[in-house]
Amino acid sequence: MAGETILIVEDNDVLRQGLQELLESDGYAVMAAVHGLDALEQMKSRPPDLILSDIAMPEMDGYVFFDKVRAKPEWVSIPFIFLTARRGREDIFTGKKLGVEDYLVKPMTRAELITTVRSRLTRSQQLLLAQLEQAYEASLIMLANAIELRDHYTRGHVERVRNHAVAIAQQLGWTDGHTNHLAYGSILHDIGKIHIMESVLSKPGPLDDAEWDEMKKHPVIGAEMVKNISYLLPAIPIIRHHHERWDGTGYPDGLKGEHIPMAARIVAVADSLDAMITSRTYREALTPDEAYGEILRSSGTHFDPDVVAAFQRAWYQIREEIFKIGPI
Repeated sequence: MAGETILIVEDNDVLRQGLQELLESDGYAVMAAVHGLDALEQMKSRPPDLILSDIAMPEMDGYVFFDKVRAKPEWVSIPFIFLTARRGREDIFTGKKLGVEDYLVKPMTRAELITTVRSRLTRSQQLLLAQLEQAYEASLIMLANAIELRDHYTRGHVERVRNHAVAIAQQLGWTDGHTNHLAYGSILHDIGKIHIMESVLSKPGPLDDAEWDEMKKHPVIGAEMVKNISYLLPAIPIIRHHHERWDGTGYPDGLKGEHIPMAARIVAVADSLDAMITSRTYREALTPDEAYGEILRSSGTHFDPDVVAAFQRAWYQIREEIFKIGPI
């Protein structure tokens, strides 16, 4: 992990130089400041990846320096460790209350210093990755909803399908990593509709044969759209195969049974549930309980029986969420 930049803010010259040598020997780049004002000036041109700061310093002490750092949006996520000779419970409590990530008491061993720095940098990178994934997912939802809004009947559809699919997968024992991929595929399952004619998408009645052939292209189109985005490769089977049926009568490839990717089988149930409880001009929506019954009746024909069983186990959670949303 070494190579990150550490800012040491310490007015004791000997200690500051010693810390710098220890961190540089472990591969870190080091910036050094004698007090808070000096540190703030250096951070204007080069923000560090982590800050080690003394508390008792001239010009600007550690507490004030911490407040100044956290007041800047671009610096708010920098890990901050107080480095102090004070051992009083009150001082530690003050630092924790401010939100400081850790507290090193002088004198500390090399192992204590390096271990604390490494663990805080690791945690910071994990949080940043999680934030990036959340932002990425939010962007995908925005894109998918922009497509779905061409048909006002499907507003919020992608979030509901995602939530229902994840609830089912959890009942199947899926780990977080797999459910993350499932979530992306659920969000993007209908992305290919962006290339379907508006007249087909918004037709206020059942589609004729030609229009239905047009509509059935969207899984293939969607899979092609994301095939070169490495991060979304696990979503492709969901996008392409969420309209396949357990008995082989689905589209686009007529896959049957376990030849259909499991994630696509899960999304098929979640997608069908939301479609059934959504009103159209040419038909009334089913109640959630009526839709639940339809899915159970389609086990072994339209849907994978194992997925339907997991859906049954997740039903209370899904049903509660539907009623929180209200009429669709």
